[in-house]
Amino acid sequence: MVISPIYKIPQSVLVVIHTPAHDVLLIRRTDAGTWQSVTGSKDFETEDWHETARREVLEETGIDASHPQCLLQDWQLENIYDIYPAWRWRYAPEVSRNTERVFGLRVPHGTPVKLNPAEHTELQWLPWHAAADVCFSASNAEAILMLPRFAGRPA
Repeated sequence: MVISPIYKIPQSVLVVIHTPAHDVLLIRRTDAGTWQSVTGSKDFETEDWHETARREVLEETGIDASHPQCLLQDWQLENIYDIYPAWRWRYAPEVSRNTERVFGLRVPHGTPVKLNPAEHTELQWLPWHAAADVCFSASNAEAILMLPRFAGRPA
């Protein structure tokens, strides 16, 4: 299916940013006021999942996921879900579902974060189990709860 560039592509990433101690970065959305990990759609259909994850992390947090002290891992998990009616207008009329690819990004403790003020208003670092409780999105909370299992895997 070819989708016009005026619409969002229904393929996105969810990136759980965490420290080696499994503290998780959550950011508050400007539009809904909810807490989440980094999320974002592909810019074009052939964009590589890793590139989408790197770009979204940089755009939303200022963190360079390619930095040698960071480790970006594709968890090889995908969530397929119905797009919330309030956000359906962003997608082509025939699109009702989104595929979300899950990544983890390990960063050193104390990594500076510079939020994009157009997208997020504040940030917090929380232990992984507490971060899962704060997330609005069930798939985001579930991904955070998987952090201890995936964070120790080799890249």
